[in-house]
Amino acid sequence: MKRYEQLAEELASSIRTGLMKLGDRLPSVRQVSASRGVSASTVFEAYYLLEARGLIRARERSGYYVTAGGTSLPPEPGTACSYDATSLPVEVSELVFSVLASVTTREVVPLGSAFPSPLLFPLPRLARSLAYGANTMDPWSTVDDITPGNAALRRQIALRYLADGVHVQPDDIVITNGALEALNLSLQAVTKPCDCVIVESPTFYGALQALENLGLKAIEVPSSPRDGIDLGLLAQVLEMHRAAACWLMTNFQNPLGSLMPEEKKRALVSLLAAHEVPLIEDDVYAELYFGKKRPLPAKAFDQFGLVLHCSSFSKSLAPGYRLGWAIPGKFRQSVSRLKLMRTLAVAAPIQEGISDYLAKGGYDRHLRQLRHALSQQQISLATAVLRHFPFGTRATRPEGGYFMWVELPPGIDSLLLQRDASAAGISIAPGPMFSARASFKNCIRLNYGHPWTPEFDKAIATLGRLATIQLANAKMAPEAHVPALRRDDAIRRV
Repeated sequence: MKRYEQLAEELASSIRTGLMKLGDRLPSVRQVSASRGVSASTVFEAYYLLEARGLIRARERSGYYVTAGGTSLPPEPGTACSYDATSLPVEVSELVFSVLASVTTREVVPLGSAFPSPLLFPLPRLARSLAYGANTMDPWSTVDDITPGNAALRRQIALRYLADGVHVQPDDIVITNGALEALNLSLQAVTKPCDCVIVESPTFYGALQALENLGLKAIEVPSSPRDGIDLGLLAQVLEMHRAAACWLMTNFQNPLGSLMPEEKKRALVSLLAAHEVPLIEDDVYAELYFGKKRPLPAKAFDQFGLVLHCSSFSKSLAPGYRLGWAIPGKFRQSVSRLKLMRTLAVAAPIQEGISDYLAKGGYDRHLRQLRHALSQQQISLATAVLRHFPFGTRATRPEGGYFMWVELPPGIDSLLLQRDASAAGISIAPGPMFSARASFKNCIRLNYGHPWTPEFDKAIATLGRLATIQLANAKMAPEAHVPALRRDDAIRRV
């Protein structure tokens, strides 16, 4: 453990045990540096880490303050132990569609939703930019910018990468209908039917559906909830199989929330380049970091154009506007042509509107508010899970994004839990939908992207009760003479 991590853990322990309470001011960086005999940069790194975990928050010209005094959090899950390097066809869509069908009304508590609350986004301000863009755009731009997209918008996107030290030119970017189209076009550009594609385990179900749709096979490699895919096992897979591509999330992975360190990203890109395997990088959550700066994408370490980087504004600014982009490196022409054949273009007014919004400023202020809200909502969810879920439950502590991966005690069937929760008006995302092998049967993904209300706390209490009853039933199942508890009773009490 590095010195700043050790210092952060000591301070976190003081906060969680109640020694430091909600609203308390932390010692200044200078004080801690002098008393601990460490550099100021070490103290800053520790404070940034605590801020990323939602335990403290900086106040301008005032210092750092505790935002979660006396809060205990569930223990973290480890990396999945099971590992099978064989490739297999993907058949996950029926399960995904059946689960998503349960999130169709506003009356359902959306813990299984794939999106944050629209109330967290500046939609009125975006609407004004959209109207302005539609009224002022050059009529010729509706045909000049069909593919690869609006030139002014691509310039604004390139400038945001440049601010982080990632050198991207506007001409490197292809505008798409959301990140999912960018990812699918990228996948099509580098594969043919029956090819093998490496994915994380667990992985985003949209990646599995894309593979299924194109007749591709998946090779699952275990991923850590803390720092992403196991590079040692990935190296073994690359020696065993001729993979056509690797589809990963390096920043705040869905569903784990893991964040791959920069050196590991560099090693990942180098490893794949040595085998000439393209990396399809899904980076839609990078702007939702809780720490001091946006984490770099793997694209930042790409020297050979083998990283097809994909992102969008759907998670950070404009859900429903469906505006994304690809930076496909050496495959740019292939992706552009596929875009031209499939959907031709993204709606011109949408591109004009978001370009206007970015140019006029306000995006970074919105992001600061959004990140703070998400970090606080994560703490609320984590403490509710600890309070209501069965003993032995583990949960991730992402440093960004809005998903928490919850590992329930063995004996829990998350598909059964999802069915019972749906009957109670609660949506969750069961673990098997994130695996081509339908693994993670005792895991669920929960969404903390919505303002925390008593309704959400009640929903977590209901989930905990349903899980506890299911666990008790599983333990008593061999003893036929003992009457089993009924899940229906818990549902009726909601």
